[in-house]
Order: sequence, then C-alpha cells, then structure tokens
Amino acid sequence: MREIKFRAWHKPFKSTKFGSKYIYGTKAFDFWDMSPEDYTLEQFTGLHDKNGREIYDGDIVKLHVVILSPDYNVGVIEYSPEFGYCINFRKSIAPQEYWAGNDKYTIEVIGNIHENPELLEDVSDN
Repeated sequence: MREIKFRAWHKPFKSTKFGSKYIYGTKAFDFWDMSPEDYTLEQFTGLHDKNGREIYDGDIVKLHVVILSPDYNVGVIEYSPEFGYCINFRKSIAPQEYWAGNDKYTIEVIGNIHENPELLEDVSDN
C-alpha cells in the first residue's frame, strides 16, 4: 500500500515551502487566513526517482531510456482516470505501466510545472 501524501503549491507566494506567517511586501499574512483557491494540491505517486526523490503530480521528469522515440524523454506527471499516473510528452502519453517498473533508475525529477515550465517548451515545439 502506498503512502498518501500531498504537496501544496501556494500560488501567490509561488512556493511549496511556507511557515505559519508570511511577509508579502509590507503586509503579514497568517497561514490560516488564506483561501483554498490560493493552493494547487499535488498528490504523491508513491514512486521515487533515480535519486530517491518523491515523484508528485505536476513534476517534470526526464527518462534516461527511450520508451517511444528519442524526442520523448521529458514530460510532466499527470493523473488520468483511464491509466493512473502518466507522463504527458505533449504528443503522446506513457501510462504508468511503461515507466514505473522495477527499474527506478530510468526516471529523474528535473523540475515542476510551476517553477520550471520552460523545461517543457522544447518538448512542445518538436
């Protein structure tokens, strides 16, 4: 059974790391006064990359083996009701069964869609 975990991306502060108080400009905000609309929740897939880093929905990953073609080695982790967690390569989707086998050394988290969207720009131009 996998561990159920989430991380929260805080939209106004553009971070997943926060304490109980924020100073934004000259105004202090209390964590509990913030709106749920300020967050994007991302669920832990239950998998780890080649460096032992947890893989979450919204992570940008690089495959170190070729599954589909050499052009499809960077994509974003997304959940699909049909396939479970997938890697969306923009031109195709790799269901979890293709990349989440026993060989965890084939996948590496290189960023996330919030902080590193430029990592996907080259992929969508191909």
